[in-house]
Amino acid sequence: MATYRSLEWLPDQTLRLLDQRVIPQAMEYLDTQDYRRVADMIREMVVRGAPAIGAAAAYGMALAAYHTPAVDMQELRPALEQAGQVLKDARPTAVNLAWAVDRALKLVRSSQYETIPALQAALLAEADEIAAEDVRTNKAIGLNALEILPDPVTFIHHCNTGALATIDYGTALGIIRTAHEHGRKVFTYVDETRPRLQGARLTSWELTQLGIPHAIIVDGASGFVMKRKHVDLCVVGCDRVAANGDTANKIGTYNLALAAKAHTVPFYVAAPTSTVDLSISSGDEIPIEERNATEVVQIGSEHVAPQGAGVFNPAFDVTPAEYITGIITEVGIAYPPYIESLPKMVLLARKMHEAERVQG
Repeated sequence: MATYRSLEWLPDQTLRLLDQRVIPQAMEYLDTQDYRRVADMIREMVVRGAPAIGAAAAYGMALAAYHTPAVDMQELRPALEQAGQVLKDARPTAVNLAWAVDRALKLVRSSQYETIPALQAALLAEADEIAAEDVRTNKAIGLNALEILPDPVTFIHHCNTGALATIDYGTALGIIRTAHEHGRKVFTYVDETRPRLQGARLTSWELTQLGIPHAIIVDGASGFVMKRKHVDLCVVGCDRVAANGDTANKIGTYNLALAAKAHTVPFYVAAPTSTVDLSISSGDEIPIEERNATEVVQIGSEHVAPQGAGVFNPAFDVTPAEYITGIITEVGIAYPPYIESLPKMVLLARKMHEAERVQG
């Protein structure tokens, strides 16, 4: 287990978040009791990664319940509906955010909870379950991937999908970690992941903590690496998967998939079923967040482009399903046609998670 956690609930009804903007130079934690500040920290990428922001939003709903001026349930319920919308609006692409808030709102709307303390306890328990479920899911994804991994195995990985992007362990980076912990000889090429350098800053830092050999490459080097070096497979995470298998992930993922296709390198997506959105038919329906121009024209405080230069800064792109070899979930690997395999995975996962909740 990692010695750090992306977020933690404290006994005084405070949410503590690891500030990922300052890693690897520092490890700093920020505390808040205000759900609005949670939304801000999601937007500002203090906390990032689809599973982590989903859990952060769930705890944000608990904060809204515990730190409320409402005196009765008639006041509290609409206040929590408003809190849910504020949290959902923080970032539009990652489906886990709305998924987690909707789980909380289901409790808010239930007639089962008739007092403020009862609803407070229920919302905190739900957030705790979302966090625990994430750890179980990530470990299952890593184990399910072992069957496709040779030994030794060389990966290319994009962005950051480890314990920093989740509650613990990681999705795509969790696959790399699982292979390492099961004795496979592992090497990873780490895309730097412009413009915020999540690969160079965060993934390299996590791999260093785990003792996993790796080399950082610039995003544009992946094709050259696949041509000149031996690469067994690409593994990436995701923020939303459409019913047909189209997958939204950090900008640059689509380019990596194209390069992998050109060099016949298998391209796998690690996807908790919570990121599968069967309500949309294709990636064309996934909203793509656009972020501030300064992320592109500045590195830290240093300007690297002419003042006034135009910038287009999408945070994500969509990889068409035809370029994805398989989607690794907590209940198995989905293969094309995804329109058939993904619903089966979602159903299996729902049954598994329900059984886990009953057991403990």
